[in-house]
Amino acid sequence: MARSTFHTLAAVTSVSVLTLGLAACNRDSAPAGDAAGATGTAGGAGKTITLAVSTLNNPFFVDLRDGAQEAADAGGATLNVVDAQNDAATQANQIADAVTKQASVVIINPVDSDAAGSAVTPALNANIPVVAVDRAVNGAEVASLISSDNVQGGKLAAEALGKAMGGSGEVIVLQGVPGTSASRDRGQGFTDGVAGAGISVIAQQPANFDRTQGLNVATNLLQSNSGAKGIFAENDEMALGAIQALGNRAGQEVMVFGFDGTADALAAIEAGTMVGTIAQQPKELGKEAVNNALKVAAGETVEKQIPVEVKAVTKENVNEFKQ
Repeated sequence: MARSTFHTLAAVTSVSVLTLGLAACNRDSAPAGDAAGATGTAGGAGKTITLAVSTLNNPFFVDLRDGAQEAADAGGATLNVVDAQNDAATQANQIADAVTKQASVVIINPVDSDAAGSAVTPALNANIPVVAVDRAVNGAEVASLISSDNVQGGKLAAEALGKAMGGSGEVIVLQGVPGTSASRDRGQGFTDGVAGAGISVIAQQPANFDRTQGLNVATNLLQSNSGAKGIFAENDEMALGAIQALGNRAGQEVMVFGFDGTADALAAIEAGTMVGTIAQQPKELGKEAVNNALKVAAGETVEKQIPVEVKAVTKENVNEFKQ
């Protein structure tokens, strides 16, 4: 990594979606030696990459996109970004369009890991390689998956939340989008870590990685589970919604723990309303996805899975993660 500490998310910038109407180039026009290296060195000239993002309404994916753009610029490649707005059918159509325009390579951040298999099949059938980022693709053979170690992150979250709760108590879990590998793996890791942390899950329900839904689901679950002393949200947006639901109880009577390491979450940790989060490196995910996509487009073999490290952030170390 370029830094020993993790990059955190900046506030949401204006979303600039590049048009797929840019001239597409022959996928085989560049020699194998033109692949971008792991550090983002030049070598993608003439390559066109389609980055299919699940949603740009989430600041995490805005940073992922920005990291991908930096790597594409460094490699001399053209990056076309399309936003599915969390609709799997839209994402499938966007990838079909990339095939029509003869993209050199497709990077997919799936809306739904299961639906993504059929969505990328037209690209694979057209000999357009596919790289997955942040979330896995089920039912299709992609060249590589670049993702955070979500299972380990879930375990770390359970340990840190259990410590903040004094080693006992009941927890509500706000789950992400059903069918996504990120939600499944974070949930698995949290479940694995709960017993050792001395806490137990009393209720769980999807809030689809969305802040407003996190507010609504947390409000309902807190009403029916008044004894809960902790909330684990599988991303920071839902955790921030839970904080809104709790009001002045957040960080006092009920401990909230998130996942992503966004700027808003770090501010909440400093304010004491959130006890912690799991820091990811979304810009690094985007950069690694592009760098490896360019290698694949040039005919090189890359690792099937490329993990990007995660770490628990609490009030004690939050300053290490601020930009």
